[in-house]
Amino acid sequence: MNTVDTVDTVDAVQRDTRGGWRRSRRGRRVLIASVAGAAVLGGVLVLLPWDGDGAPPPAPGPAALARGAVTTGVPAALPDLAALIGDRESHLRAHPLDGASWAVLGAAYVEQGRRTADGANWPKAEKALRTSLKTGPQRNPQALEGLAALAVARRDFPTAKKWGESAVKAAPKRWTAHAVLIGAYTGLGDHEGVGRALDKVLALRPDAPAAGALAAAVYRDRGWREDAAARISDAAAAAGAPAERAAYLEQAGRLAFERGDREEALRFFQEALRTDPDQRAAQAGQGRALAALGRTTEALSAYQAALAKRPSPEYALELGELYESLGLGQAARVEYDLLRERARGAEAAGADEQLVLGRLDADHGDPAAAVERLRTEWGRQPGTEVADALGWALHRTGADEEALEFATLATDGDKGGGVRSALYAFHRGMIEKALERYGPARRHLREALTINPYFSPLRAPEAKRALAELGEPPVEGPPG
Repeated sequence: MNTVDTVDTVDAVQRDTRGGWRRSRRGRRVLIASVAGAAVLGGVLVLLPWDGDGAPPPAPGPAALARGAVTTGVPAALPDLAALIGDRESHLRAHPLDGASWAVLGAAYVEQGRRTADGANWPKAEKALRTSLKTGPQRNPQALEGLAALAVARRDFPTAKKWGESAVKAAPKRWTAHAVLIGAYTGLGDHEGVGRALDKVLALRPDAPAAGALAAAVYRDRGWREDAAARISDAAAAAGAPAERAAYLEQAGRLAFERGDREEALRFFQEALRTDPDQRAAQAGQGRALAALGRTTEALSAYQAALAKRPSPEYALELGELYESLGLGQAARVEYDLLRERARGAEAAGADEQLVLGRLDADHGDPAAAVERLRTEWGRQPGTEVADALGWALHRTGADEEALEFATLATDGDKGGGVRSALYAFHRGMIEKALERYGPARRHLREALTINPYFSPLRAPEAKRALAELGEPPVEGPPG
């Protein structure tokens, strides 16, 4: 289905001679039927009565499984998403005023785009969700949540906050409305807002695996690594569908790698891929862990396979730096060029890729351009990731005093930078070394290597060299 054509059909059906919007009686009937149908989805379909002479009821089909997932905040399998999208597109050709189905279709586009890093999904998702706002009920939290989730996927956190808060206002008891705000507030550096949203999620759905996974992400950002690991382990054990379990296993693998446990991280990533072969984030994680283990040929293959199916600029940056660490400068430059191309495509579809482009420019391009990009990004959405990246870009231009201010924001728990990140600690240590603050520089460089000695194939060896140059701290003599 061409989403634009169907939206135009809605326009033609609904627009009156004054240019206003009205809902036809037929549209109302379609909408009521659709809302009633949506009320039994999201994992409840299997509970419907079944007159099958004692035989078990049939399992929900792929489209129903995906619909249950995307309407309840759960990761969905890619084949099921494709089935759902095809099903809703076909339905909407015949019923273009079904606002609830437009919301489901938009949410499915968002999830498919998130899973595949295909920016072509973003404009389709936005059109479908905005059409749902026009044709759906007056209070339409599902469409509002979808628009918030779309904005998070695009890294447009101010817009995500606007839509997410509207969704909460429309339906304060929907836990998914609060859940989407966690991503928005995180990107804006609003740590109190994150805490409030998580409290709401856990109060409304304390036992849901998806709520546990959200809690794990927040605890990780606060530096509560053991609590985060426990939460995500419980979520993976309780997950229902394979795609959901694989997503939580991948999250557990990232946590394991961040604390330097290469072998455990690799096991999590491999189990995630066995559970869901389309879990490309786990495949990139596999490349990360294999590189840390010195299995570079396998690591390169894993990254290449991940990028072939999910062309994420982040993966391209990681692969380029792995090539660079191996002395393969030309191959690294090819990846960096591909990163820029993919980022341009994503931005043409409405995504904000300034953070990854700033990180690329700081280390592998024009640091002054990185500062310009990241200053703008900081002014718009001042999250911890941006603080770290801007501090490092400023250091690369020689503006170390100002760089330290941002590096401190990214690493000081009292200022919101509670995450235990080896990369952030490395950046701060190198800035302090440049400022001849040798004591703090030693402390933060050691911290980086203690958190994760394998945090980067390029930067971990640099941290070791910098520590060796600093040497041991001078021994103070006895008081005179």
